[in-house]
Amino acid sequence: MSPLPTSSLLLEIGVEELPASFVDTALAALPELTRAKLAESRITHGAVHALGTPRRLAVLVADVATRQEDVDEEVVGPPESAAYKAGEPTKAAQAFADKLGVPLASLVVVDKPAEGRQRAGRYVTGRRVFKGAPAREVLGKAFADLCAAIPFRKSMRWGSGTTAFGRPVQWLVALLGQDAIDFQFAGVRSGRTSRGHRFLAPEPFEIAVATDYVDALRRRHVIVDRAEREATMMAKVEAAAKAAGGTYDKAQVLVVENASLVEEPHVITGSFDPTFLALPAAIIRAVARGHQRYFCVETGHDALLPHYVTVVNTALDVEGIARGNDRVMRARLSDARFFFEEDRKAKLEDRVAKLEGIVFHKKLGTVSEKVRRIERLAATIAVELGLPDERRAEVERAAHLCKFDLVALMVGEFPELQGEMARAYAKHAGEADAVADALRDHYRPTFATDDVAASDISAAVALADRLDTLAGCFAVGIEPSGAADPYALRRACIAVLRTLLEKGSGDARYARLDLLGLLDSARAGYSIALDKDAPTALTVLSVFANERLRGLLATATSSAVADAVVIDGAPLAPDALVRHPVYAVARARALHAVVKEAQPWLAQARTVAKRLSGISKQSAPVLHAASDFQKQDDAAIVKVVQDLDHLTRDLQDEPSVRKALAATEELAQRVDAIFVNTLVNDPADANTPARLELLSYGAQCMQRLADFSRLGG
Repeated sequence: MSPLPTSSLLLEIGVEELPASFVDTALAALPELTRAKLAESRITHGAVHALGTPRRLAVLVADVATRQEDVDEEVVGPPESAAYKAGEPTKAAQAFADKLGVPLASLVVVDKPAEGRQRAGRYVTGRRVFKGAPAREVLGKAFADLCAAIPFRKSMRWGSGTTAFGRPVQWLVALLGQDAIDFQFAGVRSGRTSRGHRFLAPEPFEIAVATDYVDALRRRHVIVDRAEREATMMAKVEAAAKAAGGTYDKAQVLVVENASLVEEPHVITGSFDPTFLALPAAIIRAVARGHQRYFCVETGHDALLPHYVTVVNTALDVEGIARGNDRVMRARLSDARFFFEEDRKAKLEDRVAKLEGIVFHKKLGTVSEKVRRIERLAATIAVELGLPDERRAEVERAAHLCKFDLVALMVGEFPELQGEMARAYAKHAGEADAVADALRDHYRPTFATDDVAASDISAAVALADRLDTLAGCFAVGIEPSGAADPYALRRACIAVLRTLLEKGSGDARYARLDLLGLLDSARAGYSIALDKDAPTALTVLSVFANERLRGLLATATSSAVADAVVIDGAPLAPDALVRHPVYAVARARALHAVVKEAQPWLAQARTVAKRLSGISKQSAPVLHAASDFQKQDDAAIVKVVQDLDHLTRDLQDEPSVRKALAATEELAQRVDAIFVNTLVNDPADANTPARLELLSYGAQCMQRLADFSRLGG
């Protein structure tokens, strides 16, 4: 069969200005939605490219078949016993024939093997055959459905219509090659007429052919390809910052949002009074980013120039726009300077005392009570880390002050400056640099790619803060549910795990910290009545942490390896891997390397684990001594299990895991010999129960390495 002719396909939805986040969400969803609708319509196609700006969402598809695929397929109907009685067709047979649009005489009975829910047997079958329709005839409905399926955080209705969309729809363009596709959505009928830039090329224009779309809009001051628009924008931002004598603020939120706020990016350089540079750089960045989405011009992390770069949709009046932006920036910075100066007049201890007036949670007390718990837990962590007295004192001081800036005017205006302002005010008050830095850094990591707290002082307070939140919230039944996580408990747990993993990878002190023990200590710090008893709350928390650990390991290795290493079991067991996440990642990485290298150890380890667990799965694991047995063969079993116990008892780094895996090759041979020479499950032998318990213990030793059944093979 010769391939169907193809052409390019275009859909454009013109709208009133969409918020930047709406544009990004829609562009992320459009490719998969388009593929699904074309598949439903039986139309083959090539690459799908989502395009969009605040005024339009579009999708351009290459190599779209101009006709539906023909259908010629066998359809399995009812069983023969239901379709025919005494050789005569029943209503079931007639209904099946009507469904296919074929005469009864064309149905045949064939033997079918078991498949899915279908049992093996004789079934009535028929052929469904029809020619595919021209794509133009079916794409209209597909496009209408596609428009309705685009997700928005909030949709709106307008006029007398009932259709919901992110913003009112103004025009629709739908082309297959040069042919227009007719459909209607939100009261607007499709055509080939689009619109350019609202100010620089506002006249409507017609698109002759789908492949002209991107260039036609570019000529009318619209860069509809988001990646191209972002690259163009950032080249201009970089050039403007360089011309002003520095580099631009690298915050990704500025790049993402500005690129989705304009159709053709233009940049304008503004300035402010250099006296504002006396403010901490974090404040100036917060003003520029938060309210205006401006790029500060900087020469270093804490060194700014009195300039900023703003991205605008048109530069028809550069001087006028710059003057207006400068006025806004000056007013915002003046407010910030007032807050900063007022905040610095207050004593730190007065701020700490005011935390009594802030409720952390109605069941968990005030922020002041939380701070006192953090102080105690951070001191415990400092002791477990073996910090000297001077460092412990700094940990306790940092913990005592860690939330005082919550009542600062600046943080009330710019919540994102929490921690940054604590550091600035603490340094102004003469606190030690290590303490001041910890007030800022104990919030790290704040997002997925953020670094963890660097110093021991910061890390101790960071761990104590999050562990207190996790222990308290789970103890009163506050747990994440679906997408709801108002206390960011998932993020808090991942931050704890990342801190232990990343610091523990090069520092044995952090590797030895017992996560479940610390959570138990955190719960013990609550002097108020809690809803759940300690074992119940800790069990739920350990399962929750186990799930987060599995996710981190899957990212670092693979899903199969993570599932094999982080085994669901007794969550509070002394050897539960969630207690020491560093040991879990060591096993995962070593196992992942063995899987990638296709080492023979893996197959041998799987064999050992399978044989040991298969024969003894009903027995409790017990490490019996050789003196518990009389037969010579049992001594060989004891020796194998003892060797396995020794190999897997101390798996704290990758070399020890690889050594244990490598040793399973020789162990597999010894296990084979045992099963050849010994009737391990001899019902007439009084030692059989002990032997099975011993083998069960060996299977448990293999579980310390991994659950090899989850690796396939």
